Amino acid sequence: MKTILTLGLISFALTFCGLGDRLKQLTGSPGSNSNTSSSNSGTNSAANPPNSSSVPSAEKPKLTAEQQTILDTGIEAKWDDQGISWRLPMGWSKMDVKKESFNYKSGDNAFLLVNISVMPDTFPMDVSLKAYYDQAMQQLKNGKYESVRMLEIDGIQGVEFTEAPPEGKDDPRRHQWIAYRTYLGQKQMLNVMTSTKGTNFEKHKDDFPAILYSMKLVK
Repeated sequence: MKTILTLGLISFALTFCGLGDRLKQLTGSPGSNSNTSSSNSGTNSAANPPNSSSVPSAEKPKLTAEQQTILDTGIEAKWDDQGISWRLPMGWSKMDVKKESFNYKSGDNAFLLVNISVMPDTFPMDVSLKAYYDQAMQQLKNGKYESVRMLEIDGIQGVEFTEAPPEGKDDPRRHQWIAYRTYLGQKQMLNVMTSTKGTNFEKHKDDFPAILYSMKLVK
């Protein structure tokens, strides 16, 4: 029964982003092709290292002057249960904070929405991260995403992506970062998302990266 529950949890985590088939390929299922990395697909990510099963080298965030000002004048928001903190622009307020979710918002309905999923001890974090990256690269080709790259925030590598403008003016548009870490003996998936409606995104184009890149994590 424990094995069934473990497999079910892995399946759910991967199905969330349609990555089940991708994971099977990367773990060497019969007939899979391990040379599926898309490093030349138009992102500003670094080239693949010699090991084709690994993700590209992660960049480190560089704040613009405007983004740095947002952090310098902002407020700190701490998530004590998970040992994580962010700097938020003035005027943002708490919506709901629980052990595995952390939600803040601005006065004009821009959001910081963070979720943590606890994974089994045997969960293949490196393989899954590559699957997320490859899937995001495909979405970039398909026009769903505007940018994709591997990004290291406070020592943890993850996949950063920004959605392309949505068709509907009130549809959401997201700037997101997904990563894995081990914390207090747990393997965790971190899903850190900033979001607002499409017509409001440009107004927050500096807020969102400033928030994401300000993240600090207890090791």
